[in-house]
Amino acid sequence: MGCSSCSSGGGTPRGCKNNGTCSSGGCNKLGVFDWLANMQLPAGQTSYDILEIRFKNSRKTFYRNAKNLSLQVGDVVVVEASPGYDVGVVSVIGELARIQVKKKSPGLKPMETKKILRIANQEDIDKWVQARSLESEVMFQARTLAVNIGLEMKISDVEYQGDLTKATFYYTAEGRVDFRQLIKDMADKFKIRIEMRQIGSRQEAQRLGGIGSCGRELCCSTWLTDFRSVSTSAARYQQLSLNPQKLAGQCGKLKCCLNYELDMYLDAIKSFPSTDVKLQTEKGTAFHIKTDVFKRQLWYMYEGEASIGVGLVALSPERVQDIIKINKTGKKPADLKDFDSHVVTRKEPDYDNVVGQDSLNRFDNTFSKNKNRNKKKKPKGPRAEGENATATTPRPAQRPDRPQGNANKPQQNKSQQQNKPQQQNRPQQQNKPQQAKPAETGDRVSPTASAMAQGTAPQAQANPNKKKNNRRRPPRKNTGGNEGTEK
Repeated sequence: MGCSSCSSGGGTPRGCKNNGTCSSGGCNKLGVFDWLANMQLPAGQTSYDILEIRFKNSRKTFYRNAKNLSLQVGDVVVVEASPGYDVGVVSVIGELARIQVKKKSPGLKPMETKKILRIANQEDIDKWVQARSLESEVMFQARTLAVNIGLEMKISDVEYQGDLTKATFYYTAEGRVDFRQLIKDMADKFKIRIEMRQIGSRQEAQRLGGIGSCGRELCCSTWLTDFRSVSTSAARYQQLSLNPQKLAGQCGKLKCCLNYELDMYLDAIKSFPSTDVKLQTEKGTAFHIKTDVFKRQLWYMYEGEASIGVGLVALSPERVQDIIKINKTGKKPADLKDFDSHVVTRKEPDYDNVVGQDSLNRFDNTFSKNKNRNKKKKPKGPRAEGENATATTPRPAQRPDRPQGNANKPQQNKSQQQNKPQQQNRPQQQNKPQQAKPAETGDRVSPTASAMAQGTAPQAQANPNKKKNNRRRPPRKNTGGNEGTEK
């Protein structure tokens, strides 16, 4: 948060990019912009001798410049402490410090205020930096000592005095804590004076800082100085859900920002009728559900079976007051829809469901259909060389949208294929000529020779080792997938 934590080592802050010349005194917690710095005092008037000094985190105290030192915002000074001395940074000077004194400490007595001793030298600054480096380790050791004793408390922060003689331990607890033994143990271990100071959860978040649910730094650690009580009624007036996880801040309490717009909501709700009154109609009794302050609408719903098919009915505050007046006279309106100010009209879409894009099951059968679309049947086996394919059924005409398989062949092959005679169907078994008996010498006569002797030639040469199957087979179906199988 501070310039000391975001510096790059050479004194230049990396966060604000102002190269160490921040006009508000740095990126510290609860920084004050001196908007009276360029204003000159009237002639003969001396500057205000009370200055505001800032210490670790958000702790600020007023000190008196009794020695009339020439001080500016951002100077490191040595101030009185009890006991010893402390080191701080000047945050407000001049007439703006007078305004701060009237606002924060109206009963401050200047003569009883502690004094500024001197401007810090290098030795004081080195000891001050050493004290800041010890605070984190001391805090964890103090937590260990508190756990060993069994105290129900949380030590959240430690602040060393500038002269390394005293340390203040800030803790939070639900009730009273007897830490006398803890102080003795810490004094024996750290060899310093111990001061215990109990703070609340909001003060703890203010000292430690953090990021809120809105994405910005906590209001209490940047600009908010007073903590006002926040109740759940603030959330009810703003029509927020009473969810503790959403309404709680980093401190675990209700967010301070719930009070920011509460006054505006209270003024707007004054014109709204009471939500406890039920509306009586001939259809049934209606009760209040929710309120929209910005749209000025109250939503009602019927009780029991009268609410079936009706739902919520939105009414303006003026309409609700009219119905209440009618009910006071002993009459009942027919229906709340007669007073409905919120009419919902269904807008037709300006597109057409051409390809069924509105169907929820449009992809159920798509993949199963495309799976078998491009599947082609392969031939069962290779044909014998020189054997012609015989088809019992005529080949269907080729589809014009399918590319021809012989498009790259020369025109002569196409003409030869067209001049080929159509193959005849396979001859039936009863017209087949009888084979001649073999010779007496035992020599076998081939079927081809016997056929040639009778003057008939077979269509294809038969395999002598192949068994004859006189059973007639059904012709093979031509599905059109195996085109161009002729050789």
